[in-house]
Amino acid sequence: MPQLPAILLDGPKAVGKTSTATQRAKTIKRLDRSDDRNIAAANPDWITQGDKPILLDEWQRSPDVWGEIKSAVDKNFTGGQYLLTGSMPSAETHSGAGRITAVRMRPLSIAEREIEQPTVSLKELLARSATIEGETSVRTNDYAREMMVSGFPAIRTLSGKALTVALDGYIERIIDADVREVGLSIRKPASLRSWITAYAAATATTASWETIRDAANSGSNEPPAKTTVIPYRDALTRLRILDELPAWTPNHNPFKKVSLSAKHFLADPALALRLMNYDADTIQTAAGFGKTEFDSPLIGRMFEALAVQSIQTYAQATFASMAHFRDVNGRHEIDMIIQRDDGKVLALEVKLSATPDPSDGKHLKWLKSEIGDQLIDSVVIYAGKYAYRQNDIAYVPLALLGP
Repeated sequence: MPQLPAILLDGPKAVGKTSTATQRAKTIKRLDRSDDRNIAAANPDWITQGDKPILLDEWQRSPDVWGEIKSAVDKNFTGGQYLLTGSMPSAETHSGAGRITAVRMRPLSIAEREIEQPTVSLKELLARSATIEGETSVRTNDYAREMMVSGFPAIRTLSGKALTVALDGYIERIIDADVREVGLSIRKPASLRSWITAYAAATATTASWETIRDAANSGSNEPPAKTTVIPYRDALTRLRILDELPAWTPNHNPFKKVSLSAKHFLADPALALRLMNYDADTIQTAAGFGKTEFDSPLIGRMFEALAVQSIQTYAQATFASMAHFRDVNGRHEIDMIIQRDDGKVLALEVKLSATPDPSDGKHLKWLKSEIGDQLIDSVVIYAGKYAYRQNDIAYVPLALLGP
């Protein structure tokens, strides 16, 4: 922030963007309020007036803001001037590249939730300097609860019916209001809800868009049309409700056939569970969701979603990129590939088990045989008690991994 002139805090609603920004701003302009929007429309110069840093909260509610900030930065590139919170700009909005820098915010990671003190650092794993040790009492039941209460700071303090109502309200707000704010007109809200529910059921898979579309119906047994689904995807991506993990494409690709399909995740596992009407108890015995090709045990995939949500945050803090790997035949899969600027990678597999099986690391060993010294380290994230190393693989409980 001291060096960059304008920063857009980018993330889903209720993730804490405004709370974070107000701690750093000297002037706050709340464009979700009609009086502030009216002033901005009548006098565009007002947008950049005041003691800096200036926070422009819900910037997208006033169409002139983006252009005004871009022009102001063109004239003065001094750092620490503007903070923007709200949705990502649309494709029609003039690019802010080089002037407005987006910083992604996600729901709280496991480390930020403070259910355990981490003993293994991702930053140190990437630097080959990590000590693999520690013990935790966090178990599957605890992880299931964390999946349900979410990483949204205000919502996770709730319990019982209050938690359910808050999550349901969050989802309804997306369907009834938020998508309209980013330009999507919804004629059949039930169709959008059924599609998001089908997407939630595909969590941690690379199921095709056609498969997800076919699994969605609003009670009529007719899935939404393809021309309807594409705008859904675009709007929910701009709102950061979809948070997909891209496929890994290494700089020097030694693999003949690699899947380029992204892995599907919502912003928080709790949203997926509410859409499918599961809670912390029922998710542990759920066999699957509907008769689809992604009808497989949900608890393991939701545990992976919780791990991915957290580890994306840790990777971002080190300025490393994150992806997944899968060959086209599905014979080899790596849940997370974290890549440093020099192209070297850390590979992580996620297994929901209290005691790792020797076969859990087979794909990691295969990757080592393929890319050699390009692989920094191999890690199995699991739900057990101890962090330890065995046969060149680090086994780390999710609760013990931190930034």
